[in-house]
Amino acid sequence: MRIVVAQTSFLGDVVLSTPVFAALKRRWPESHLTAWLRPEAAAVLAGHPHVDAVLVDDKRGADRGLRGLMRLRARLRAERFDLAVALHKSLRTAVLLALAGVPRRVGFRQSAGWFLYPERVNRDPTCHDVERNLSIVSALGIDPKQGSPRLLVVPTSSACDRVAALLREANVGEQQPLVGIAPGSTWATKRWTVEGYAEAVRSLAAEGYGVLLFGAPNEGGIADRVNQMAGGVALNLVGRTDVGMLVAAIDRVQVLLCNDSAPMHIAVARDIPVVAVFGPTHPQQGYGPYSVRATVVQRDDLDCRPCGRHGAAVCPIATHACMVGINAATVLAAARRLLDARVVARPHLVAP
Repeated sequence: MRIVVAQTSFLGDVVLSTPVFAALKRRWPESHLTAWLRPEAAAVLAGHPHVDAVLVDDKRGADRGLRGLMRLRARLRAERFDLAVALHKSLRTAVLLALAGVPRRVGFRQSAGWFLYPERVNRDPTCHDVERNLSIVSALGIDPKQGSPRLLVVPTSSACDRVAALLREANVGEQQPLVGIAPGSTWATKRWTVEGYAEAVRSLAAEGYGVLLFGAPNEGGIADRVNQMAGGVALNLVGRTDVGMLVAAIDRVQVLLCNDSAPMHIAVARDIPVVAVFGPTHPQQGYGPYSVRATVVQRDDLDCRPCGRHGAAVCPIATHACMVGINAATVLAAARRLLDARVVARPHLVAP
């Protein structure tokens, strides 16, 4: 059995899809499973035990347009997949799978190309996105509630070695307790304040924690401002790690402070406690941290939120009250509770 799982959305969405890989492998343990992903998401699954191959789709670059579509169709057809599971709801995904001649194709009724899926499943908007994704396997005779669904990403040994080298260069000791902070987000309104994060960095460093700053390469400016305001006491890894190294670096911390962003889901997938600051979005939309070791800090007294599923470049009412109104003391208190309650020994899995 050759299976392809299509998820060409954002990095966090790929992490939220990982329980589907486990469910498919439980049903067909001898199957060959390919994850169809965007380039930036490929590294996050490099060490995943249930993913045998990755098909990279540069749909914003080399694979865009009609020519790219035909190239990708040829690649899909050459793989001779028996089953396609489409977690991404775009018309493009549905068209490509049909053109590739995959005989069994399962998608969501809410997909733009729903009519191209012979088997369809309803995507329940009231559930967490993990459960929405998992519901698709019910079309294959698999109980989506079987087992205990959990997110999983695995750092490769190479990524772990490179992160260890970075920490040694910065004189971070092996036994130094570390806290991670990811102050960025694709959408500006989803970012908690620079002042708030700087206060968190200062306070945690004063308590003896080494503080690591994480983020995408284009978030370097945010991390620089946070660290500068905090007196330069954090180790800024933004722009110094690729996605694979980000997984390995997050694996080293005892708690992660972040916004509603991909690092939040990566931390959950490594069983790292999380303090997540939510502003324009809301966990009830289905994208909160899927963990019992997570605390969401948010304002529940605002009628204006949530104001969207993804946030925006600017606040629609020009106040950004959902983030400005959250103080550092509240976030730090949540972090300290998780640090005090942390389980020191946890399952540790590293891929070769």
